Amino acid sequence: MARPPGPRRLIVLCASAALVAGLGAVPAAAGGGPGVPAKSPVATGRGGAVASVDADASAAGIEVLGQGGNAVDAAVATAAALGVSEPYSGGIGGGGYLVYYRAKDHKVLTIGGRERAPLSAGEDLFVEKGRPIPFDEAVTSGRSVGVPGAPATWDAALRAWGSRSLATVLRPAERLARQGFTVDATFRQMTADNEKRFRDFPDTARLFLPGGRLPAVGSTLRNPDLARTYELLGRKGAGAVYGGELGRDIVSTVRKPPVAHGSSRVVRSGDLTQRDLRAYTLERPAPTRTTYRGLDVYGPGPSSSGGTTVAEALNILERKGDLGRVDKATYLHRYLEASRIAFADRNRWVGDPAREKVPTAALTSKRYAASRACLLTDGRALTSPLAPGDPRHPTSCGTTGRAAPTPYEGQQTTHLTTADRWGNVVAYTFTIEQWGGSGITVPGRGFLLNNELTDFSFTPVTPGVHDPNLPGPGKRPRSSIAPTVVLDHGRFAFTVGSPGGSTIITTALQILLGHVDRRMPLADAIAAPRASQRNTATTDLEQALWDSPLRRRLEARGHAFKLSPEIGAATGVQRLPDGRWLAAAEKVRRGGGSAMVVTPG
Repeated sequence: MARPPGPRRLIVLCASAALVAGLGAVPAAAGGGPGVPAKSPVATGRGGAVASVDADASAAGIEVLGQGGNAVDAAVATAAALGVSEPYSGGIGGGGYLVYYRAKDHKVLTIGGRERAPLSAGEDLFVEKGRPIPFDEAVTSGRSVGVPGAPATWDAALRAWGSRSLATVLRPAERLARQGFTVDATFRQMTADNEKRFRDFPDTARLFLPGGRLPAVGSTLRNPDLARTYELLGRKGAGAVYGGELGRDIVSTVRKPPVAHGSSRVVRSGDLTQRDLRAYTLERPAPTRTTYRGLDVYGPGPSSSGGTTVAEALNILERKGDLGRVDKATYLHRYLEASRIAFADRNRWVGDPAREKVPTAALTSKRYAASRACLLTDGRALTSPLAPGDPRHPTSCGTTGRAAPTPYEGQQTTHLTTADRWGNVVAYTFTIEQWGGSGITVPGRGFLLNNELTDFSFTPVTPGVHDPNLPGPGKRPRSSIAPTVVLDHGRFAFTVGSPGGSTIITTALQILLGHVDRRMPLADAIAAPRASQRNTATTDLEQALWDSPLRRRLEARGHAFKLSPEIGAATGVQRLPDGRWLAAAEKVRRGGGSAMVVTPG
């Protein structure tokens, strides 16, 4: 008996029809430096694809693909370029998680480049005189800076799976830093939002407030210090950070932040040492995996909570029936409730697996989802914070102890997707945490340092209940990064990922559900208005849903909402039935993203 068309087959037909209707011809916004095409949220063609938030960065990846490089080479090139044109979101001063689909054997592999706390850190890292440090003081400090993981990630990915040297793939970004990029309204607004604290650090002010003023829209911003840093990194490799001169400069900056004379800002020093840099290691966890509607869904393992939480929510939803057959209010209700339940478990159980016993297999199991799915009913929303279950000993509708509320996570991250002519794919989300990270630029080096250690819980979120996300020696803070790769019977189908702090998880989940269950073309699923429930009393809602009758229908089921100006900024790539690539990015969020292919058509 012939097998019926699977989810992927149905979806790509929808995507192709949308393109015929002209979806791929809609530009999001003008952008890019000299010679770089205007931004377009969708591109289809052959030879490989890149999708990111920035046209200059996507063009860097396409350049490397066009010269014969593969998806990993292009991912590092794109990431490095984003360090120039999107420096407030990511760069070599931060870290992230990379998920790689290797076409020759259909394997999904991961690298965890999460930042680590100093080896001297204790649970009281952000506690003074028995009280937690004010969050805004912790954010802008040397104490918030973890050992960067991005340089090690780039180097390791290229050594394992790349075809070009680090020096080669850094050249487009080096050139972009030297020649400059065109400032757009989004970049200027991000700078304005950080202006006060940037002025408190001379090197940051010199770089991002040229002439002492906000950069004008349409002006060119150059970063010759970063160009020299990339040249050095290409010549000496990641060792320049973890045992060389770049590392020495990072350590001295963290231990004695260069604050402007006369500044009244309280800027605490950090305790980072060169020993901490030398001791840094990458995580190489097995990816999380679950099945959903006949598809295989992969994500990063802990210390990220992205893969486990997306998997648990999918497993819960799969038990509740076909989301494509219910009305939109019921679809959104089930999605929000599954997110609420999965976040209750994420907050209680996920931390750094090198320091905590994280029940990854149990959290992503169908058995545990069955024990939690009975909490979800179509009639009434649950109340948050919801207490977690115990994945090690699942019981029907069981909860364990008290709820662990979701702590704050900065939403300022960036995500890129690349694919090559051989069918390999990379989904990579990386970050320096807040817009502008710690706000501290390493003097003479042209990059901002992260403030990722503020992703730790400063004190236990639930007094008397073990918190797996407290600081510790060499520990990695929990992340929500969720680059997600979906296979159809072992073959690559599509990938999605997004920035957005803890909303990363719900964004990846909502796009996946929109694409698979609601049969939306990938670009439309990315563009659709978003809602985000993370086991909190209120659900974040973008304007389009806030103004929709759907909000009132959901409120009638007990949901409470607060307006959010923007949730996430996703990108994705899909393989079409004829072998072409479809690259998709945002149409509007963050000024619109940039999707490109090597050979359009």
